[in-house]
Amino acid sequence: MKSWAGKRYWLIGASEGLGRSLATLLSFHGVELILSSRDEGRLIELCASLPSKASYYVMDVSDKDEVRRVTQKVGSLDGVVYLAGVYWPMRSENWDSSKVEKMCDTNFVGATRVLGYLLPEMIKAQKGHIVLTGSLAGYRGLPGAIGYGASKAALMHLAESIYSDLRRTNIKVQLINPGFIKTRLTDKNNFRMPFILTAEDAAKKFFKCMNARTFKTDFPWGFGLMFRLTQFLPQWLYYRLFS
Repeated sequence: MKSWAGKRYWLIGASEGLGRSLATLLSFHGVELILSSRDEGRLIELCASLPSKASYYVMDVSDKDEVRRVTQKVGSLDGVVYLAGVYWPMRSENWDSSKVEKMCDTNFVGATRVLGYLLPEMIKAQKGHIVLTGSLAGYRGLPGAIGYGASKAALMHLAESIYSDLRRTNIKVQLINPGFIKTRLTDKNNFRMPFILTAEDAAKKFFKCMNARTFKTDFPWGFGLMFRLTQFLPQWLYYRLFS
């Protein structure tokens, strides 16, 4: 395991769920944290509860002016973890344009706004750590995943492209794709969620991934393997099984 004490990381989407649990775990390992989300109250509570140095900036990743303002204030970083995400289960028959656009804007476009400011600085310094949070739902189209699945697929493609460009540099790029995590978002689902993890257990797996040299990691492992294998199924069989 690498030494984390004294490192400075920006966690975006830190006030709830996986982000909040990961912040607690990183702080326990001595990481100085800058925390961002839209909920100032929850950020204040989280900062006060952490054992290591922590500060916060309220930020809505869908507001480009706010993203620019905050990225100019955070200062020098060792890494950034993009965890911001919104989700509504939705089928095509129930298309809600405002929610679809919000999912795409938060889950994917927000990451491009943040990286548009941070990545040039990392490239100039020839150091840094970028962690993007994808999803097993991003591997292939799923019923009831309008907006969410597409936004995560786009984010996963973005991570793969950045890694392709920077893999021979000192900038570490990682893509971590979780399965189901017990949060306010998955509480919206009315179907059985196999291998669902608590936010605390998911954070431990996420942190383990951050310690590894591997670019892309899916968890839980067996569940992730199933999603990867679906990419090789012919269309007629895939949609018969998953629709």
